Amino acid sequence: MNVVVRRFAGAARRLDPRPSESRPSSPSIRGDAVAAPPAFHKHSPLGWPQEDCANEPTGLFTCGERHTPWALGARVALVLLLLVASSQAAVREVGAIGLTVGDLDREIEFYTRVLPFEKVSASKSTAGAADGLLGLTGTQLRSADLKIGDERITLTEHLTNKGRPIPSDSRSFDHWFQHIAIVVSDMDRAYEHLRRVKVKHVSTAPQTLPAWNKDAGGIKAFYFRDSEDHVLEIIWFPPGKGDPKWQQTTTNLFLGIDHTAIVVSDTDKSLAFYHDLLGMRVVGRAENYGVEQEHLNQVFGARLRITALRAERGPGIEFLEYITPPGGRTLPDDAKANDLIFWQTWLHVDDLHRLEQRLHSNGARFVSGGKDTAQRIVRDPDGHALRLVVAPAASTAASR
Repeated sequence: MNVVVRRFAGAARRLDPRPSESRPSSPSIRGDAVAAPPAFHKHSPLGWPQEDCANEPTGLFTCGERHTPWALGARVALVLLLLVASSQAAVREVGAIGLTVGDLDREIEFYTRVLPFEKVSASKSTAGAADGLLGLTGTQLRSADLKIGDERITLTEHLTNKGRPIPSDSRSFDHWFQHIAIVVSDMDRAYEHLRRVKVKHVSTAPQTLPAWNKDAGGIKAFYFRDSEDHVLEIIWFPPGKGDPKWQQTTTNLFLGIDHTAIVVSDTDKSLAFYHDLLGMRVVGRAENYGVEQEHLNQVFGARLRITALRAERGPGIEFLEYITPPGGRTLPDDAKANDLIFWQTWLHVDDLHRLEQRLHSNGARFVSGGKDTAQRIVRDPDGHALRLVVAPAASTAASR
């Protein structure tokens, strides 16, 4: 079977699921349905041949035989087999969004009192148990899982080897920037609540993106900080925009997490990582600028290229590439997992070993070492941390 798979690998590549201008548009996380241009490039490691007879696999089907019923049926079966085999390492779900915190009790107080997160569980590790995963020595952790709607965050405090706080001069266009976007059913009421409890503003006030922006017009958003300066966003979607689940009738004010947003230095490079290697799909694109965007991000002259991606389940991941202004700082080389700028997005995968091999062969930087076969932490091209975890269903199947 392996010989057959290698022989006809070209057939599978022809059905790569990446978006094409000729395919139907998909709803953007930020706005209306938009056509998604190809996310691959000449330098992509996963390119595929053109729809041309000269590029068909040889040896089993000649060019003249490819339309016979038997040949078509055999080809379909083979391609489906290859697609199943090639998809095992893809990301199935975006799970919890992890924040490194300095004082777990203080942060739990913020998220459960200022915001209506529900504490689900808490744990404490033994000394050194997470060293291999986090690339540290002699660390001991306290963690808490919190839930809002269907989505979760994980707060992790380092009891030993405490790291550095978020830089006081951290800006929305620095490349280590990350936030979570919490959907609200009423922006005015949500902002009034946050103002009443005196949260630290990033935005000057809630901003309504202008109607001329067909992808994001009418969306309302507001940035603020938690008690340790992690940036959060509340967002409201008008009818017809965002995930349809946010339009359901409810009495709740805070509904759940729509996405986590990360600043990237080069969208194409990030797409080659998240889309081509991790298998996430592009669901929308937009370009945002203007006075509203400046007040939202607190960045003068802000012009952003926004790209939204999703897996089969869970919140989205949104790229924020600042076309202007220049000068966003890169993640420091000495940044570690115990620093408070260390976020980690949990990604559930079917075949961690194969995905790890694929990432290593494409030059990805891993935080993790050690012998833990159930999870790894890898950095994307800008240093954002992704925690690769064996999906529960895959883990159960492997144990049988």
